[in-house]
This record gives sequence, structure tokens and C-alpha cells, in this order.
Amino acid sequence: MKVAFTTTGTDLEAPLDPRFGRSPFFVVCDAESGAIEVIDNEKNLNASQGAGVQAAGSVVRSGAECVITGHCGPNAFRVLSMAGVRIYLTDAPTIGEALDRFRAGSLQALTQADVEGHWA
Repeated sequence: MKVAFTTTGTDLEAPLDPRFGRSPFFVVCDAESGAIEVIDNEKNLNASQGAGVQAAGSVVRSGAECVITGHCGPNAFRVLSMAGVRIYLTDAPTIGEALDRFRAGSLQALTQADVEGHWA
């Protein structure tokens, strides 16, 4: 299973970024093999609008089956949900810790956005 994480870095020890659409990177990890792919999300960092939708499209195209982040707005939530991508929230400090929590089954899937649009 491929899992996408919002982050400010490019490896499993990188900090988890609480923002979805304006996260600098997504690290997509194959939860079984440990292989990772880095998606640069720089184009959305300063977008005046549409950052969540654009970022969600990138995650969907990566083949990720779920996203682990700190928060998710309504537009990104809609795009991800329609594509069948589950969204999990965590306050884990690093991608590695978030992955451990995911593997342990201690994260709950979102059923709706947890912040309003244009949340910074």
C-alpha cells in the first residue's frame, strides 16, 4: 500500500507538515517495501487559490491509497475522497513516527474536512 505524507523534507526522518495543500513535499512510501518517492509541491506553496485541489491531484496521480497529514480542507478532502484516497490526521513529529502509528492501526480516517478552505 502506498501512503503519502505531507512534509518539509524528503526522507522518513523529515518533519511531518500539518498543512496539506501548502506542504512543500509529499513523501509517498510503500508501506510494505519501504520504497519512497518524493513529490515536489513547491508550485502550491504561494498559490492564491486551488492549492489543496492541485496537491490532491498530485497525490492521486502518485497512486497513493491514503494520505497522512495534520489537517485537510474541504476541497482537498472532496478530491481525495472521490478518488478513494483515505485521509488520516496525526500530530506525529516525523514521517517515520506517523508511519509507525499507521502500521499499528492507531490513526482514524477522516469522514470530513477538519479545517475550512484557505487555512494557513
